[in-house]
Amino acid sequence: MNSRADILQAFDRLLTIMDELREGCPWDRKQTLESLRHLTIEETFELADAIIDNDLEEIKKELGDITLHMVFYAKIASEKQVFDMGDVLNAVCDKLVERHPHIYGDVKADSEEEVKANWEKIKLGNKQNRSVLDGVPRSLPSMVKAFRMQEKARGVGFDWDKAELAWEKVREEFGEFEAEQVNGSEADREAEFGDLLFSLINYARLAGINPDSALERTNKKFIHRFQSMEKQAAAAGKNLYDLSLEEMEVLWGKSKGLD
Repeated sequence: MNSRADILQAFDRLLTIMDELREGCPWDRKQTLESLRHLTIEETFELADAIIDNDLEEIKKELGDITLHMVFYAKIASEKQVFDMGDVLNAVCDKLVERHPHIYGDVKADSEEEVKANWEKIKLGNKQNRSVLDGVPRSLPSMVKAFRMQEKARGVGFDWDKAELAWEKVREEFGEFEAEQVNGSEADREAEFGDLLFSLINYARLAGINPDSALERTNKKFIHRFQSMEKQAAAAGKNLYDLSLEEMEVLWGKSKGLD
């Protein structure tokens, strides 16, 4: 592993390369904060994929790409004389010190829950944060947003004490959704389905399950099994649309045995 000096030298090398690219490369010189945004989102999802796959070599690569983007944003801002990379790093260091008074102050926190509660109290003391939920980005995917909002609410004590209680809420919401399926309008069915999903996410959180990761693993499993069905059909000289549902279910059963 690299020493602290080696790591600092590598970071300085990246800053130097960024300066050189911004000055000499037509593509890099053309980029703006706005033009980089969608690329950063893509890189973040690629990192998420690598983490789900537990591909450590790919994680290293994607972390490098994201670090490059962070340096790129700071470089553009420094050209506008707004802030530079040093300001970015000092700001996050200051925030970490401020929000860990149990490490850098005299506050006592012996559990993860106490740490989270202190974090939210400190954030609420910031005039820029008028609500506990203000720190949840509006553009987060809906499932991740629900999970984060629930975590934020827990930080101020608004939460179930046990996962079993949250499961009772799931049962209640499922019953309400079933009732709307009979005579409810499309809007009412959608609303109750949303409540059901929200309650399932809440239960998963309390049960120690990350619902986004769980669903993505199921997505990957479905892709693997479905593509296995396609290969089995092709080996028989057919396409899936040539088969009946019953025939596809037979291939599905075989594909499950290949997991």
